[in-house]
Formats: sequence, C-alpha cells, structure tokens
Amino acid sequence: MYYDDAWNELPQDKFAEIQEDLAAAESWVIDGNYAGTLPIRLRRATHVVFLDLPAVTCLWGIAQRRWRYRGGQHNDGVYDTINWGFIKYIWGYRKEMAPRVRALLDEHAGDAEVFIVRSRREANRLTAELERTTR
Repeated sequence: MYYDDAWNELPQDKFAEIQEDLAAAESWVIDGNYAGTLPIRLRRATHVVFLDLPAVTCLWGIAQRRWRYRGGQHNDGVYDTINWGFIKYIWGYRKEMAPRVRALLDEHAGDAEVFIVRSRREANRLTAELERTTR
C-alpha cells in the first residue's frame, strides 16, 4: 500500500488515507511499522505483534530472502530492494526506531493486546499459540 503501481512512494496524506480505510474494516491484518501512520492502525487494533528482533537475525533473514529471490522482482510483484541504506536501517533499528515504536504503542494502542517478540523462537511459539486459540 506504500507504493503506487510503478513502485513510487505515495504522498504521506494519500498513504494515511489508505491506512484509515484499511483500518476501518471489520477485520484486518497489516504488516509494517511505518511510524508516520502507525497511530491510525494502533487506535483500531485489537492485537499488535511488535517484532523486536536482533539486527543479526533480521540481516540473516534478508540474506535468505536475497538468496531465495535472487534480487529483482518476486513472483508476487514485490521488488527486492536491499541496499546499504536498508541494511544500516536494520542495524540501527533497535537503538533508533524501536524506542519510537514502543512510545507509539504506549500512546495509541489503547486496549489492544500487545505482544513484543524478541526472537524467531518466540515468534514461532506465539504463532502456534494464536493458531490454537483462534480455531
């Protein structure tokens, strides 16, 4: 939703409008933490999963994705845009961005059930638990 059909970033107001529409639906799942529009989603969320993974874990996942898709465009239309700026963002995420996300969670998540996941193992356990409780 962050990009138009030609993979250009949308203007912030247009992206926020789309987020408002998506979050107004009866049920939804949205992946991404775009901080500028995170309050829109948090205000309407019933559950939030914050993947606060170590940089090394994230970078390993990026390397695996790069190997799997060999760069370029994936079958689902997503472009593999791994570059040094992205790698630096991932490396500094826990120090620079995670505190901002936590503050937004505290301010806007309301009564949502918030899960903070700090490892792949925790993510797998949470996934299994949620699958059991939602059946």
